[in-house]
Amino acid sequence: MTDDLPDDFSASLDILVSAARELQDPWWVFGGAAMMLWGLRDWRAPDIDIMCSPRDARRLIESLHGQVVDDPGEGLFRSQVFGQILTTPVPLDVMAAMDVRAGGEWTPVSFSTRIPVAVEDFTVFTPSITEQIETCRLFGRPKDLQRAQMLERLR
Repeated sequence: MTDDLPDDFSASLDILVSAARELQDPWWVFGGAAMMLWGLRDWRAPDIDIMCSPRDARRLIESLHGQVVDDPGEGLFRSQVFGQILTTPVPLDVMAAMDVRAGGEWTPVSFSTRIPVAVEDFTVFTPSITEQIETCRLFGRPKDLQRAQMLERLR
């Protein structure tokens, strides 16, 4: 699944995994980065999205010299904790207790599956392809619906 990942992407995942050893709760790589991990090679993620608990999000952001960003909760998404880490070759976006505005209501975004994906000599975790498709459809933007179709081909 992870043959031929771009060097900067693999290096960022390696940094993430090293820092994630200090985390206490489950965490996931999701979104476009997970699509790359599942084998979509014609896809290039501009960042790596990570979902974890609020406690672990703060810990991860601090350990990698990132910055917590205040979330006004006015857009399509909101997170109890959101931070960006720009010290890695590919930026990391860390989210915790995330909601999406679906049909005018806030709906929690969470994952129940946690699939290990081997990358070089380390392992990252993603939601299942099915759960990623459901999440893309929940987000509902044209780019997310396109991602859902791309992921359907991997099932």
